[in-house]
Amino acid sequence: MATPETRVVSVQRLNEGPGSRSLAEWWADEKKLQTPEAKAIEEAAQILRSSDIPVAFPTETVYGLGADATRSASVQGIYRAKQRPSDNPLIVHVDSLDMLNRLLNPTPTPRTPSSPSSTKTPRISIPEIYEPLLERFWPGPLTIILPNPSGSELAPEVTSNLTTFGVRMPSSALARLLIHATDRPLAAPSANASTKPSPTTAQHVYHDLHDRIELILDGGRSGVGVESTVVDGLCQPPAILRPGGIGIEELRTCPGWENVIVAYNDGTLDVKEIPRAPGMKYRHYSPKARVVLFEADSHFAGVVRHVQKDLQDTAIGAHTVGIIRTRNWPQGLGLASADVLASTMRPVSSAIENLHSFPVPVHETGSPSSRTKMAFDYHLGSETGAIAHGLFAALRALDELDVDVIYVEGISDRDGDLAAAVMNRLRKAAGAEMKV
Repeated sequence: MATPETRVVSVQRLNEGPGSRSLAEWWADEKKLQTPEAKAIEEAAQILRSSDIPVAFPTETVYGLGADATRSASVQGIYRAKQRPSDNPLIVHVDSLDMLNRLLNPTPTPRTPSSPSSTKTPRISIPEIYEPLLERFWPGPLTIILPNPSGSELAPEVTSNLTTFGVRMPSSALARLLIHATDRPLAAPSANASTKPSPTTAQHVYHDLHDRIELILDGGRSGVGVESTVVDGLCQPPAILRPGGIGIEELRTCPGWENVIVAYNDGTLDVKEIPRAPGMKYRHYSPKARVVLFEADSHFAGVVRHVQKDLQDTAIGAHTVGIIRTRNWPQGLGLASADVLASTMRPVSSAIENLHSFPVPVHETGSPSSRTKMAFDYHLGSETGAIAHGLFAALRALDELDVDVIYVEGISDRDGDLAAAVMNRLRKAAGAEMKV
């Protein structure tokens, strides 16, 4: 297959949404006016319906890599583009409850005159346990686990041969419009190369997947910054399989979910286990650099000693380092005095406001003289929302600077549900997790 030339097309105006119109009315108006955005959506929809090459598009969480969830060849295109393990299930995205109900009740294959008659298959409904969640959180960053019906229209590659599938309705009006225009449910994991940090901009997608896909719809920066929460209401008690944009305390306010439990592991599953949801089995969200995560209650002096030791140890090979700060670490992590920082710290890029560089004098082990190494300081802010929103961008920015190791200041899991989601992603990114 020829390598596609990847194009990035702006559809940011569509983030305004349909207003009081339905999706169908909005789409009809856009097509009638032949807006540039309508042409881009129509091209994307045509690729999704007829090609085996996926399309990248924005959602409110992160950018997704979409393919027609009903065609095996199309879904296989996701695995090829991402180089993703095939036993990692995909989340299905729908534009409406009507589309979901059609998935749950696939049209039966017509009987031939010689085939035996059968009783009519009872209609399958969304389990009642989910009704309060859908009423409150859909459209939104919540994925629910449902039984995959007999005669399912979903390609087997979507479910990785599980008897269930995960589905969500994104709150991004742009994403729902694309699904509506395609008239297909879309399987859509994050639009990054497998194991790499999830993309929150079209430029992140291009960096990972250029020459692997044809089209990236640019809707601007994603809002939430971490993926959807995945919940399973088919078990008792109901469980959270992946933390995300909807937190456990929010879920517990819904009838039937008062005793919801956490069923995910911040590590990885055993190699023989089949994950019940994406992100459960493999190391994920990882840049090229080694990532060292320090727990929130680590002693600052111990953190500094550890970083200085890494810089001094020639065996580690840390010639450039990145520092991702959140709530308590000072600028520069104490690796240089305030006077030195004031005179040497420089912004790295006008496009990234909180990223700065500064030199660090280091006396390496076994060396009689000192040398200067470069450090990069990235401050995410102290608010959990800002930390979640900027996390993947920070990892990517430092990776593009080819740092050797990234030190991250963790936040407490007890600081709220979004904080738990942030730490889940960081633990999956980290090659080492430390408390000093």
